[in-house]
Amino acid sequence: MSSHHINFTKAALLKAPSPAKGKKDYYYDEREKGLLMAVTSAGTKSFYLYKRIDGRPERLLLGRFPDISIENARKLAASAKGEIATGQNPQKEKRAIRDEMTFAALFADYMDKYSKVHKRSWAYDEREVNKFLSHWFKRKISSIERAEVERLHAKIGKESGLYQANRLLERIRSIFNKAIDWGWSGTNPAVGIKKFKEKSRDRFLQPDELPRFFEALANEPNETARDFFMISLLTGARKSNTLAMRWSDINFTTQTWRIETTKNGDAQTIHLPKEAMTILTERKWKSESPWVFEGNGAKGHFADPKKAWERILKEAGIEDLRIHDLRRTLGSYQAATGANGYIIGKSLGHRSQQSTAIYARLNLDPVRDSVNKATDAMFGYMRPTEGHEVEQ
Repeated sequence: MSSHHINFTKAALLKAPSPAKGKKDYYYDEREKGLLMAVTSAGTKSFYLYKRIDGRPERLLLGRFPDISIENARKLAASAKGEIATGQNPQKEKRAIRDEMTFAALFADYMDKYSKVHKRSWAYDEREVNKFLSHWFKRKISSIERAEVERLHAKIGKESGLYQANRLLERIRSIFNKAIDWGWSGTNPAVGIKKFKEKSRDRFLQPDELPRFFEALANEPNETARDFFMISLLTGARKSNTLAMRWSDINFTTQTWRIETTKNGDAQTIHLPKEAMTILTERKWKSESPWVFEGNGAKGHFADPKKAWERILKEAGIEDLRIHDLRRTLGSYQAATGANGYIIGKSLGHRSQQSTAIYARLNLDPVRDSVNKATDAMFGYMRPTEGHEVEQ
């Protein structure tokens, strides 16, 4: 190792030779005290600030030459010395960044300490982050900046839809908020990014679509899927709750279905109209499973109705209809048959500040009457088939 004190110029530094293998040479700038350039045997030239920090000599990396100009290196050295003079330790901050957790480690903590503990929808966090953010897993969390989150948000919005992009942005913001709650001193890169304006969806099965839908549903070869969709339509329940319906939740005497915990955290009692009771009674006679819609997957119940749904829509010639729209369909026909917003909200398990007090006083009778009227209205559009007249 050899040391040289020179006035840094581009020509002088470019001429600095490489030392022998395994050695380093140091060149000290005569103009900016503490600024040096280290030259390795491989020819790499890097600027450092050599300074005592907290009583210890430290070399603070500023950047490589000639990627960083001599003038910029001098400015960086002067700025770092100013920070040190005020009691800051740039080297300590760099070490903290080097030693901080990766995004993969943060996400693992987020799932174990928060999502799986407090969120019923934790599986969606796991699925969506692995799908869209796995390229961040090996990165230090402080390296993820707002600009790239904005670009990712725009990209997902274009390729996967505005709703998907907004939900992912919410997840990123939540994950980094938890890092801050747990002591990380960085800045949340998702803060301040505006979500896309989402158009409120108002799609439901129209009167002219109902006959085609019922006919295609009757022709669906997967009996479990067929019954699942019909129960979804007749109860207006969320997909996740309907898939996880247990026989122990059904009261055949009162013709009700008790959901212990819904999406909003409340319990809900759902009236089962006669058409639903017919389906459930038939399934009960044949069932040996605790689940109403049994399946072969890890969860034990039916889990993936998408392929059957696609077959039904294709045969019925219906476009832009989602499974969740069956829930909106029941509410729409309740409204068409005279139910008010509170009754509809009660039957669908909605929660709002305005309606909470009324829900608490509302019994199931008016809800039952409303659901029956809506069901009769929907089935009134069914085409009678030969030998099978529709019940009136």
